[in-house]
Amino acid sequence: MFNAEKVTNAAVEWIRNWFEENGKGCNAVIGISGGKDSSCVAALCVKALGKDRVYGILMPNGVQSDIDDSKLLVEHLGIRHYVCNIAESYKATMESLKQSGIEISEQTRINLAPRLRMATLYAFSQSLNGRVANTCNLSEDWVGYSTRYGDAAGDFSPLAGLTVQEVIAVGKYLGLPLCLAEKTPSDGLCGQSDEDKLGFTYALLDKYIRTGECADKDLKDKIDRFNKLNAFKLKPIPGFFPDKELL
Repeated sequence: MFNAEKVTNAAVEWIRNWFEENGKGCNAVIGISGGKDSSCVAALCVKALGKDRVYGILMPNGVQSDIDDSKLLVEHLGIRHYVCNIAESYKATMESLKQSGIEISEQTRINLAPRLRMATLYAFSQSLNGRVANTCNLSEDWVGYSTRYGDAAGDFSPLAGLTVQEVIAVGKYLGLPLCLAEKTPSDGLCGQSDEDKLGFTYALLDKYIRTGECADKDLKDKIDRFNKLNAFKLKPIPGFFPDKELL
């Protein structure tokens, strides 16, 4: 049975050790979306490093309907934060793409904003002596539900080994407001919830990840297909290294 207290304490210790080895004295820089994942990561970092070493970066693309959730999180944790609206950058990049003559795909339109946010996060991080937190969880990673070099990027990933249901449990243990800890997952890109877009629930996916059980064969096959197609997202960039005799 999942033990939220033990897992939370272990995650906190892991974050501390990671910073000791990879950024002693550095700050955690986190993109705050207002969802359960970024909220949980921010709360873990506060517990591990103290609130003075955690920065929240709010990056709406124009008007963000749930921006109040992001503000609630940074106020609840008492962390310093900045708001950087990426709307002008997004519009300018889209316009430049149009002027190049390319036919812009729907996937390009959807994934551009997360990639601009990640570039923005790293800009803040370099100015704040920081390390960028990846906020993806195991369930999302399993089916590739992330943007490569967007929200899938980062320097450290506290939720990489936790399913959605486990993230919720950790968030509750950390005392996050329930409206954040239990918030319906959404990518904020296409107006649908994650589960609507994926075609199955995270509860079903999480059970399959942990037990290998899935009563619906069609959904099992769909999950396996997603997992196989998107496995490359979690691997290092493949590189060609010639044999020594060729050099």
